[in-house]
Amino acid sequence: MSHHIVELKELRHIYPDGTVALDGVTFTITHGESVGIIGANGAGKSTLLLHLNGYLVPTSGEISIGHTPITKETLPEIRRTVGLVFQDPDDQLFMPTVFDDVAFGPFNLGLSGAAVEERVTSALAKVDAGHLREKPPYHLSGGEKKRVAIATVLSMEPDILVMDEPTNGLDPFARRQLMGLMKEFHHTKIFTSHDLDMVMELCDRVIVLGHGRVRADGAPAEIFSNQQLLTECRLEKPLSMQGCPVCGK
Repeated sequence: MSHHIVELKELRHIYPDGTVALDGVTFTITHGESVGIIGANGAGKSTLLLHLNGYLVPTSGEISIGHTPITKETLPEIRRTVGLVFQDPDDQLFMPTVFDDVAFGPFNLGLSGAAVEERVTSALAKVDAGHLREKPPYHLSGGEKKRVAIATVLSMEPDILVMDEPTNGLDPFARRQLMGLMKEFHHTKIFTSHDLDMVMELCDRVIVLGHGRVRADGAPAEIFSNQQLLTECRLEKPLSMQGCPVCGK
């Protein structure tokens, strides 16, 4: 598989209750891009990400990873390539210990015990969670769970990292640590976030969703300078682009 392209063509997703979550989403992401997908609550961001790993099946449209369409037959290959971190880490952690959770993916890749140990140790070190390896996930704080959930994906060594609200629930130190980690990940990064300062710092491209449609697609400075677009999509400029509330500068 070529890992260089994530391609969506006229992607639609309608939930059983009739809610149209995605309505003709089309875009292409090339290898190495860092892309932030933003929008108000209910814009379709999480639904979109769940399609990139095959967790949701589209109502219509096409999704390809490296020119390989996502189908039931290609799912194992797709999921080795695309690592998805859920918004709620409780959806990702289900084993008796942190070690078991982070080792689950590598074991299912057919790796040996020594190789799995190396993957787990490396992934936990990257999120500063090595001291948690023997703990049950349900004994962790929200921020610790988030870091471990990220480690479960990093242990798979994906070519494409997809993250839904990665800094949600993290304290300022852990947020900055995660941002540093994301900067070091030199393959493709796609994530949603309401943390627009993080988007501004980490992304070279921003896609704005509104009511399940792509409203804008461009450089962060261009997107965040368009006040009319932000207002229509119920967004605000990153704090770093807003004036001082005291002096107005």
